[in-house]
Order: sequence, then C-alpha cells, then structure tokens
Amino acid sequence: MHAPSMPDRSPLGQPSAYVTQYEPSLLFPIARQGKRDELGLGGGTLPFFGVDIWNAYELSWLNLRGKPQVAIGTITVPADSPNIIESKSFKLYLNSFNQTRLAGADALLHLLQADLSAGFGAPVRVALTLPDSFGALKLGELEGQLLDRLDIEVSDYTPNPALLQTDPDSAPVEQTLVSHLLKSNCLVTGQPDWGSVQIRYCGAPIDEAGLLRYLIGFRTHNEFHEQCVERIFIDILRQCKPQKLSVYARYTRRGGLDINPWRSNFSAGSQALNLRNARQ
Repeated sequence: MHAPSMPDRSPLGQPSAYVTQYEPSLLFPIARQGKRDELGLGGGTLPFFGVDIWNAYELSWLNLRGKPQVAIGTITVPADSPNIIESKSFKLYLNSFNQTRLAGADALLHLLQADLSAGFGAPVRVALTLPDSFGALKLGELEGQLLDRLDIEVSDYTPNPALLQTDPDSAPVEQTLVSHLLKSNCLVTGQPDWGSVQIRYCGAPIDEAGLLRYLIGFRTHNEFHEQCVERIFIDILRQCKPQKLSVYARYTRRGGLDINPWRSNFSAGSQALNLRNARQ
C-alpha cells in the first residue's frame, strides 16, 4: 500500500486500467495535515471531531461458484485519521473485487476493514447492506431553515470569510440552516462536486444572507470534500464565535461513491445521519 503522497500523483485525471482481481495497493492515501496547516491547525487538539461517511453503490464480487454478488457498502472514517483516500483510487480498489471469488460477504467485509483501516491510518467502520435489505433503505433530507429562499445578489465565487457576520448584541440562538447550493471543484481535475450542507450552531445570530453568499463562494474553489467542510467549520468558528457548531455536507456521488463529511464541537443533537437525499 502507498504511503501518503501528494494529490497530483494520484490516479485522478490520468488514464487507468481497471484491475478486476483484488488489489489493495490501488488505494492512494493523502495526508490530511497539509490542508489543515493552511487553516492554521498545525498541531495540538483539533477544534472539532467527526466522521467522513462514504457510501459505495457499485460494490460486487463473485461467490465461490463464480456467481456475481452485490451490496452497498458504508465506510465511516474518523476525522482524526491521518489520511483521506483519493476517491478515484477508492473506486479502482473496489472494482478490483469484480472478478474476485470470495467465500461470502463476511470475507469481503474482513478485507475492506483491514485495507481501508491501513489506508486511512486509523480503524474505520465498514457495513454492508445486502440485496434482501435494499427495501429498508430510505431517503431523507437535511433538516433546517432553507437559506436558498433568500433573494440575494452574488458576485463573488471564491470563499470570503469576511461575509460571515453576527449581531453580537442579540441574544444567543440555537439554529439549524441548510443550503443545497454548495458546489466546489476537485482539487486535481477541477471537475464539479455538488452538495448540500447543514449548519447547526448556538450563539449570536449569524447573518443568513452573508452565510449564503459565503457558501456560494465555494463555486470556483478547488478542494476535496473533506477539506471544504473543515474550511467552512473553521471560518464560521473564527468569524462568528458560536459556542456550539456542526457542519455536515451530503455530496452527490461520483463513480458510485458519495462522501459525506461531518465536523462538530458538540455531540448532543448533532450526530450525522446517513440518510441519502434526493440528489444522491
């Protein structure tokens, strides 16, 4: 397995031969710390905890008689793991099971658990939903007041933390705000990443128009999903100084994978639910 490396050395944007026999070395870890250094998180305790929830919809292998099997995989990665996995390499790794014979779903689960924990550099949780449970899966939307209802004028499409303002003279509020207008671009290829974001906070009221303009500002910004969510969290924390804050993004899938980062500094009432929304 590769040691953590730079994003520009990943399979992103490069022609790839699809390996159809199990090959864990396809996973490409990237250290989180580089981007965290940009945010001033150079050391010590992180100001948040959380997880990255990956859903893998194109997961298949062969049973011992050669018959294809399918499942939906859910991988939950702690935010304090040292690495992320570049998503194209994750897809190539999952596709390496396509012609691999395994004794059953438990054998697949064991390999996924071991390989992904090694790649992310920390223990991850892996769950498989098999076809007999597909009917129990539900859609669900992020709860909260919709920011997108605001009729605003926008001229800046890069993240501008100065847009984040509060009314310090007002009494603290507990509020949950949602926008479906989050769009960022892949750090390496520039391809668009589409998402919805939920912000829960307790503190001085955040100016909603400024917050929506700030979120729309990611529209031409190049970063991976996890990095965008951490940037949003840190910018709101520093500019608005809420006592409690959580940021949760649900991104649409690419290559059969969606990535849903959640960052929080409080636990009660802010746990991320893995409910697939209409755009996913």
